[in-house]
Amino acid sequence: MISPEILSPAGNAEMLTAAVRSGADAVYLGAKEFSARRNAANFDNAELKAAVEYCHIRGVKVYLTLNILIKDTELESAFRLAQRAYNYGIDGIIIADTGLAAVLHRLIPELPLHASTQMTVHTPSALPLLKDAGFCRVVAGREMSRAELEAFCAEAERLGLETEVFVHGALCMSVSGQCLLSAFLGSRSGNRGLCAGPCRLPFSAPGGTRYDLSLKDLSLINHLDKLREMGISSFKIEGRMKRPEYVAAATAACRSALDNGYVAEELDTALKNVFCRSGFTDGYFTGKTGREMFGIRTKEDVAAATGAMSFVHEIYRSERRCVGISAVLSVKRGETLTLTLDDGENRVTVTGDIPQNAVNKAADEKSLIAGLDKFGSTPYTLEDISVVCDGGLFVSAAALNDLRRRACAELDSRRAEVKHPQNSAVYNPERKKGAERKEPLLYARFESAEQIPDSLNGISAVIFPLENEPYGLPCGTELIADIPRGTISDKAIAERLRLFKSAGFKTAMCGNLSSIKTALSEGFSVIADTGMNVYNSESAAAVSEMGAERIVLSNEVTLADAGGLCSPVPKGVVVYGNIPLMLFRNCPLKNGRDCKRCDKNGFVTDRRNTRFPVRCRMGYSELLNSVPVWLADKKEDIKELDFGVLYFTRETKERAGEVIKAYKNGHACDTEYTRGLFYRGSL
Repeated sequence: MISPEILSPAGNAEMLTAAVRSGADAVYLGAKEFSARRNAANFDNAELKAAVEYCHIRGVKVYLTLNILIKDTELESAFRLAQRAYNYGIDGIIIADTGLAAVLHRLIPELPLHASTQMTVHTPSALPLLKDAGFCRVVAGREMSRAELEAFCAEAERLGLETEVFVHGALCMSVSGQCLLSAFLGSRSGNRGLCAGPCRLPFSAPGGTRYDLSLKDLSLINHLDKLREMGISSFKIEGRMKRPEYVAAATAACRSALDNGYVAEELDTALKNVFCRSGFTDGYFTGKTGREMFGIRTKEDVAAATGAMSFVHEIYRSERRCVGISAVLSVKRGETLTLTLDDGENRVTVTGDIPQNAVNKAADEKSLIAGLDKFGSTPYTLEDISVVCDGGLFVSAAALNDLRRRACAELDSRRAEVKHPQNSAVYNPERKKGAERKEPLLYARFESAEQIPDSLNGISAVIFPLENEPYGLPCGTELIADIPRGTISDKAIAERLRLFKSAGFKTAMCGNLSSIKTALSEGFSVIADTGMNVYNSESAAAVSEMGAERIVLSNEVTLADAGGLCSPVPKGVVVYGNIPLMLFRNCPLKNGRDCKRCDKNGFVTDRRNTRFPVRCRMGYSELLNSVPVWLADKKEDIKELDFGVLYFTRETKERAGEVIKAYKNGHACDTEYTRGLFYRGSL
């Protein structure tokens, strides 16, 4: 069994050094642009090149995070960054945007692509689509249980895909890639790398703790053996925004757990003290979600960090001698001193002066080995040495040191070399635009049959939740099954789709890759929903290639960008509704009450007493915005779209009818509302 790599975060050069010296097999880092941690120091072009060389000398892989949603105007720059990284010798790029992934796979096919956790992959059905899109590795969602991961890994192995799993670090309340809270509350988009972390502020559920959107940090270090048995390829540590000491402690703990089967008590204590939020949790992996998973960073947690620093500093104070080499030293009369170093792939030879006859003590094999084997300031460890030495010759310590230094420098250079040809492809957008419509159609999404008004005049399609019973719905209107964007079981989704098919549904709204694959397999036409994060023309084309015949664009696009976005299939946006801001596997209401006592009409309240509704959907729950998006009076601004979605959740039948009428007639809103991000956009 191949041992999984330990993959550590590097938000700056010091963190990179800490990770490598503490036992990382690979690091992931961001450039100055297009990284999901844009507030980290990150690496400019020269620093990125130097980082790759530093790591490759030490046998450590480097992955670039290019894992945010990319605007059309940014695609060329993002491509050039990926191309530079490839030419620097990067070992892989972590991608969240399906469009950018398609561009890279087309123009740099040799570049390994890793599907970011931002792509919201939780079930095996997504994997064939990712394989076809050119990915070689998938970062599994953090919300998966042990049994779910086992099934996921088995399918990944069958397809020849690697699986990467987060094993330590911060745990977002929302499923990655499905959070709009920071963007909607402050225009700082998590999907664009600038999350402000509002979920760590007070949000209160009835009976909760006032911090009911804040989870403890994840730690699966005690489960690494189980994860290795599943076939996980990479154990990932979160933390590019944390301190080097945190990276060192987490990396060293994972290294010890993987190599030795345990973590020494002093290191374990240091890891807890360096950073945690009221301790750690393994709740998703063990299936024990609920109140025990919630936590915040307390004053006691902060105070404990100070005492751990000196111990942790020692972990990465010196080079980690992790590269085994062999050496051949030749000391012959009348010939130059010669030293050859070999790491198994690279061989270098350097020469020195001709040795002189010894006046006093002559060099012998033992003294030459002792003088040469001083690699402590390098990453090299001498595993084998062969000495050829004529008698009666003198070799000074300075001469040996010079040979060793020059040989190490030459070996460094060889190990840092980029082994593949440079890529010089040029990105030229090839965008196909679908047929334009004079006036956008209106689709209406309802929560229940009782919510549907008697008159649907002006509505071209009815979207209905897959978890509800598909009966009592209007005839003569297209029926679309709304698959929840949180998927626990592909089988359960397939079974519900069959029921909906028997009730006359032919189209499915799909908010993740798994549901696209499942819907297509069940014979449904597919509409890519907002959860697919279609944000640019390339991602529209990519999702269309996957089988989508219509696309609801990301809730983060501006109307100007949406209008200019070229899509080969009809495109639309959500023009009305309380937009889902977060997707939960561990419902925040569980921090205050048991599910059995929940009335399914819950909410959380922020520090300004704003109420955000919470609703359940087939094992996941969602936080809805407190007020609806309203665009009825902005018809001129959505004329470039093919359709708009009215997203009804808690409205009465009467209110739904009023909203439909307002959108037909272009009326202003009569209640509190928001324009969402359609005009102000997000950073």
